[in-house]
Amino acid sequence: MKIVIIGGTGLIGSQLNNLLKNDHEVIVASPNTGVNTITGEGLDNALQNADVVVDVSNSPSFADADVMAFFQTSTTNILEAEQQANVKHHIALSVVGTQKLSDSGYFRAKQVQEELIGKSIIPYSIVHATQFFEFAGGIAASSTKNEEAFVSDALVQPIASSDVAAFLAKTVLEKPTFGISEIAGPEKIPMNIWVEKYLSVMQRPLKVVVQKDAPYFGAILETDTLTPDKAVFESEIKYEDWIANPQHQR
Repeated sequence: MKIVIIGGTGLIGSQLNNLLKNDHEVIVASPNTGVNTITGEGLDNALQNADVVVDVSNSPSFADADVMAFFQTSTTNILEAEQQANVKHHIALSVVGTQKLSDSGYFRAKQVQEELIGKSIIPYSIVHATQFFEFAGGIAASSTKNEEAFVSDALVQPIASSDVAAFLAKTVLEKPTFGISEIAGPEKIPMNIWVEKYLSVMQRPLKVVVQKDAPYFGAILETDTLTPDKAVFESEIKYEDWIANPQHQR
């Protein structure tokens, strides 16, 4: 089977490549491998005779106009190239709660991406994942002012990125779902507690302050916005066990 991974050099894409490359022909597609989904450079050639395309790419800029332009243009170009190549399965990675976060420019763009996929003639599967364990540090950094991190206490159900890659690898080998599958970590915890656990292990002297209206990608969270309604997979790896591993303390 020939599998093309759009965004194949990133966190999820590189792990997915490692899981599939021994048994399949895998093309790692990203600008630094000569495939640009915005300009179309190298895209037709990469998709020639491809069976499955997995899109785990992300916008290099999260500014509202930039991210909308990225997902609209990239997704349109990929789907058109897939039609020419007679691709049998398009798989896209998205985020649990996407449909509930219309106040966010980023998530409005993700909604458009999913709408384009749904309207295409290409059979598809969309995977909604919760926040990766690796994101705790970024949330802490983006919410910090004067040695205090102002974080929502909305629930999260974070998941190891390795489990996301493994679920995508499984999806590659299955029939298209023509819908959304939600995946999550093993436990629901308030976001502020998640960030506190990260800061404690990293020995960073920041005080975490609960702020109910702390924005997440520009949107205000309800208690369960970022948790799945009905997950088809919940991993067993707990955050405290994962972060205790020295290789994850970066």
